[in-house]
Amino acid sequence: MTAQNLEIIIITGLSGSGKSTALAALEDAGYYCVDNLPVALLPKFLELPTESVAGVSKLAFVMDLREKGLLQSYKTVFDQLARQGFEPFIIFLEAGDEELLRRYSETRRQHPLSGGEGVAAGIRRERERLEVLRQAANRVIDTSRTNVHELKAHIIDVVGKNAPASRLKIHVTSFGFKYGVPREADLVMDVRFLPNPYFMPELKELSGEDAPAREFVLSRQESREFLERFYALLDYLLPMYERERKSYLTLAFGCTGGRHRSVTIAAEVSRHIQEQGREATLIHRDLRPADADRGTEENL
Repeated sequence: MTAQNLEIIIITGLSGSGKSTALAALEDAGYYCVDNLPVALLPKFLELPTESVAGVSKLAFVMDLREKGLLQSYKTVFDQLARQGFEPFIIFLEAGDEELLRRYSETRRQHPLSGGEGVAAGIRRERERLEVLRQAANRVIDTSRTNVHELKAHIIDVVGKNAPASRLKIHVTSFGFKYGVPREADLVMDVRFLPNPYFMPELKELSGEDAPAREFVLSRQESREFLERFYALLDYLLPMYERERKSYLTLAFGCTGGRHRSVTIAAEVSRHIQEQGREATLIHRDLRPADADRGTEENL
C-alpha cells in the first residue's frame, strides 16, 4: 500500500467507552477494519502489496491496552509512518467513571486492569496510563451520554465520510449543566440567563423543539440580542478556523436541564450556520429522559 489516497483511522480509549461500536460504524461505512492489531504490526500491514487488498483505500484499527506494548511502541511506529507519508487519524473514546461503572455492572464483565481490586481501580489505572495517548489524539469523544446510534453517527461525522477532508465540520449540541458539560466541546455557551419556559405551567412538559416553547424563548429581547451578537462572533471566527485548517468544531449550548433554552438556541445557531453555506450537525444531548435509550458497555 502507498500513502497516497490511503486513509488510516486509529480507534483507542478506555475499556467500555464504545470502541467496538465505533469500529462497526466505520466498517458499515466501507472501511477495512481490524480489532486489536498490535501497533508494531501496522507498518508491516501497510507494506502489503496493493493487489492483495484490492480496492482498499480506507483502514480502521482498534488499538488499546489489551496490547501490553502499545504505550511503549506507538510513538515510534507513528513517527515511522509519518516519515513514509502516512497520516493516521487517532480517535480517543472515553466516558465518566460513574458511566463506565454502570456499564460494567450491567454486563458483569471484568475490567482488564482491575487486578483483583475491582472495576473502579481498573478504570483509574487505565485512565492514568492512557492519558499520554489521549493528549496525542486528533479527536477526543466522551460517550458518557451517547447512545449507540448517536455514537455511530458521530464517528462517521468526525471522519468526514461525505465531506472533503479539508472542509470545516461543525457539530452543534445542546446539553443540561446538571448532567455535565460535554468534554468534546470547543466553545461552551451558558444560556441559563434566558427566560425559562420550565416555569410556565403550559410549557413545562414541552421541549425547545415544540413551537410554543421555542417561540417563548425567541420572543424575548435578550434572546434576539444574544443570537445577533453570537452570529457576529461566529461569522468572524469560522473563516479564521478554516484558514488554520481546523477540521472539526463543536459548539455546545447549555441550560439547566437541556430541554428548553439550550435546545432552541442550538437549533437556531445550526440553522444560521447552514444558511451561511456551511455544514452543521445538530444533537440535543439531554432532550430525552436521563436514562432512556442509553447504551451499555456491551453494545456501546
